[in-house]
Amino acid sequence: MPPSPYLTEQHKLVSSTQIKRSLTPRRRAREYALQGIYQWLMITKSGGLPASNAIAKQLAEDPAFAKAQFELFESVFEGVCQHAEVLQSEISLHLDRPLQELSPIELGCMMIGAFELQFDLSTPYKVAINEAVELSKTFGGTDGHKYVNGILDQIAQKVRAPEIAAQQ
Repeated sequence: MPPSPYLTEQHKLVSSTQIKRSLTPRRRAREYALQGIYQWLMITKSGGLPASNAIAKQLAEDPAFAKAQFELFESVFEGVCQHAEVLQSEISLHLDRPLQELSPIELGCMMIGAFELQFDLSTPYKVAINEAVELSKTFGGTDGHKYVNGILDQIAQKVRAPEIAAQQ
């Protein structure tokens, strides 16, 4: 179908340059990690014993998983699962409500950000926070990303104080 003759050049430009999410291998890895953490949280909440290796295997069956940076996925997903109690405890210190009232997506995003802030010092604190916020924008509720940002900023002030001070 030919383009409509009634569209102005400005409309043609906007429609031909659709906004796309940046799906770098690292972003994909975090997205898959979030999906796995979501499953892990849901199984845990229902009283089950989640098997992170089974969840990771199921996620790896998705054809697009091959485009994700596997090492980052594995580090984040396994790290969050292994340190879930520590991460949730740290997150709880900064919440204005009980942890159980958070949506599982927002909690998963916070856990990813908190994990990278506490346990992966190779990821700059701004990147850790930004990536978690972007995940919550993509998968979470309307304004959930603002809450995720606020909580992770507080955690960063505590666990990355020297790095933050060096950048000011």
